[in-house]
Amino acid sequence: MVTRRDFLNGTSAAIGASLLSPWTQTFGNQQPKFQLDNNYYPPTKTGLRGSHDGSWETMHERVMGTEWPASSIEENYDLVVVGGGISGLSSAYFYRKANPDAKILILDNHDDFGGHAKRNEFKHGNDTRIGYGGTESLDTPSAYSDVAANFLKELGIFTERFYDHFDQNLYKNMGLQKGVLFDKNHFAQEKLVIGYGKKPWEEFVAETPLSPQAKKDLLRLQLEEIDYMPGKTFDEKFEILRKTSYETFLRDYAKVDEEIISLYQRWGISFWAVGINAIPASSVQGYGGMPGVNHTLVRTGHRGNEPYIFHFPDGNASVARLIVRALLPDAVPGSTMEDVVTAKVNYAEIDKKDNNVKIRLNSTVVHSVNTADSKAVDVTYIHKGNTHKVQAKKCIMACYNAVIPYICPEFPSAQKANLATNIKAPITYTKVLVSNWRAFAEQNMDFVYYTNDFYKQVELDYPVSMGDYKFGSTPDDPMVLHMCYVPWVPDTEGPDQWRVGRMEMLGLPFETYEDHVNNQLDQALGHAGFDVERDIEAITVNRWPHGYAYNPSLIWEPDYASEADKPWVKGRQTYGNIAIGNCDANAGSNTKSAIDMAYRAVTEVL
Repeated sequence: MVTRRDFLNGTSAAIGASLLSPWTQTFGNQQPKFQLDNNYYPPTKTGLRGSHDGSWETMHERVMGTEWPASSIEENYDLVVVGGGISGLSSAYFYRKANPDAKILILDNHDDFGGHAKRNEFKHGNDTRIGYGGTESLDTPSAYSDVAANFLKELGIFTERFYDHFDQNLYKNMGLQKGVLFDKNHFAQEKLVIGYGKKPWEEFVAETPLSPQAKKDLLRLQLEEIDYMPGKTFDEKFEILRKTSYETFLRDYAKVDEEIISLYQRWGISFWAVGINAIPASSVQGYGGMPGVNHTLVRTGHRGNEPYIFHFPDGNASVARLIVRALLPDAVPGSTMEDVVTAKVNYAEIDKKDNNVKIRLNSTVVHSVNTADSKAVDVTYIHKGNTHKVQAKKCIMACYNAVIPYICPEFPSAQKANLATNIKAPITYTKVLVSNWRAFAEQNMDFVYYTNDFYKQVELDYPVSMGDYKFGSTPDDPMVLHMCYVPWVPDTEGPDQWRVGRMEMLGLPFETYEDHVNNQLDQALGHAGFDVERDIEAITVNRWPHGYAYNPSLIWEPDYASEADKPWVKGRQTYGNIAIGNCDANAGSNTKSAIDMAYRAVTEVL
């Protein structure tokens, strides 16, 4: 494992001829060796992960126009799935359920399966600590479709068990609260104030470095039951506020001091990947801590009042592992949702020559076209710099929508245009293994929001114990901290800000992320005895330049005459033997969408 002390980071590997050159050797009867080594185990890698170097360069070359002359057909399958995330793995599951003897190949450009459902493992002495590097929870399982809910049960996931596994009272009983670290550029001084939403508001506000007028305004927002749009019906208010940003609502309706705008400008950026200048005022009640709208637009409970507890220690990476277990039982030992948490995946089993289902990692698909007789699909991919070509009766694109026009050049131009509208939002989940969390406990704090810094937040991990994995429930135990970074480009309108942010993110070396980890933890914890050199043991940066699926709920989204008119619905239409099943196809950045779209795509190809 690479720790923060001995991590040797360089610039991104140069895209050399060896990586991009076509593979010109002829196999004859000799098949290439794809089976992974017995020691292959990517979850323990630290440093820059997520879309790690080696996973994205080939597709960027494809977008720039590079072609790879295809070799002859090497293998034949019933189904090829492009993308090994939850949607791709689910597609293989549903297809094999309908065709138990089907030969299926799943191709993914990363060095691990799961897509954004990424598992991070850390060593602390003889102990293993687990973190989530992407998709973190099963949000609102009560709202899952019958298909998705039954799928979870078939995998052995019974969501009611999380009520036992997730300790909802641990932090509450310890009196831990949220802190706000005010920055010195927007406020009178840099200051950490603890107790947001817990302390009496008069006490909390008195401790802040806000101006006298801003203090009055914050108290008014939090305590006074004011309708800032009197005389209008709920429907009239909703129609206005769904196209009014929260920033505009605060400034023009609630008429607050500009320091209040500065306080909340990045509050929801880890959820929406934009500042409050693009978040509809009609949406903020469901996201904790954003005041002022509640008594103007009275809304019902968020998530059907279901707690946010449906979380494996590695997030939904365990969901991906359970799908792989269902497809390849020898690869993931065990039989329950609990034992999968500590199961050691045998990667040597996922791409064995005689498998009916194969998961081939480090493989970027660059071409997928229907054959001239319309009976099959030819799929070309690059694996370790070599060009390979396989043929399948059907193909499901479970990758990002935005790359499909480059992989599937025969698609109609209108469909390509609709696929290209799905601009994914960049986001980074940085996991920091610390030797203890006493500095949090001594300050009665479990979360810090930074009003204006690189990382928007740092928080303690979710208190989940499952099977043999026990959460470090005392402040002397090691802890995997969660820090979230989203590039904020407030001067760029609409989804173009995500394009700008993506390039910014890809250009940052590991040291930049590490420096901000050190500085921001020192800001929040240093005066409570935390020492970054002594207490930080390892850092994993889960970098997702193409992160959240496109969010159609933001203020710039136009109104559509019908569901069929939405660009992601138009874009997901099956073309010949090629179907599209991914989160982007539903404009939903969640596991429910991944499962539902996989099922829809399989139904279409069948």
